[in-house]
Amino acid sequence: MRFSPAVLAVSLVFATVSSASFGQSADIEIKPRSVELLKLGEKAQNKGNLQLATDLYETSLAVDPRNGSAFVALAQIARAQKLPGKAIRLYREALILDPNNLDALAGQGEALVQRGAVEKAKLNLSRLKTVCRGRCDQTRQLSSVIVASEKKPVMSAQAVTPKPKVGEEKPVSETP
Repeated sequence: MRFSPAVLAVSLVFATVSSASFGQSADIEIKPRSVELLKLGEKAQNKGNLQLATDLYETSLAVDPRNGSAFVALAQIARAQKLPGKAIRLYREALILDPNNLDALAGQGEALVQRGAVEKAKLNLSRLKTVCRGRCDQTRQLSSVIVASEKKPVMSAQAVTPKPKVGEEKPVSETP
């Protein structure tokens, strides 16, 4: 009984130290086959064959799911196909792997603008400015997209509620 608090404290220290070592990620390189498929996908994308490029990028991710560049490339294709929601999700996957990925931050910001979420894109821009610590190409590009979007008029659908017309109701016939 006298040693219980001391044993409890020591076990807590060991649990904290051992869990901290598990929390650190090892810098393991991406599998070479995944990188090779990514390069083939880039060639196909540059030639305009988006379907083949998508297949190659997805295969690259199947080989190594830690390939953030493949997520960014898939998101770029989704934006080109006017699918900003899918692009935002793919950029988010890349940012989970590397929260400071400049291309993913800028691309996600552009997809947010494409979707109409300019305020969220401004958050990405401020995060880019923090990560870049100065001016970088991604910051300039996202800034120009946000400024261009603010010049466009906002179009929204207005809900139209039909007004009931009095006197047009059909009388309910009563059957005896």
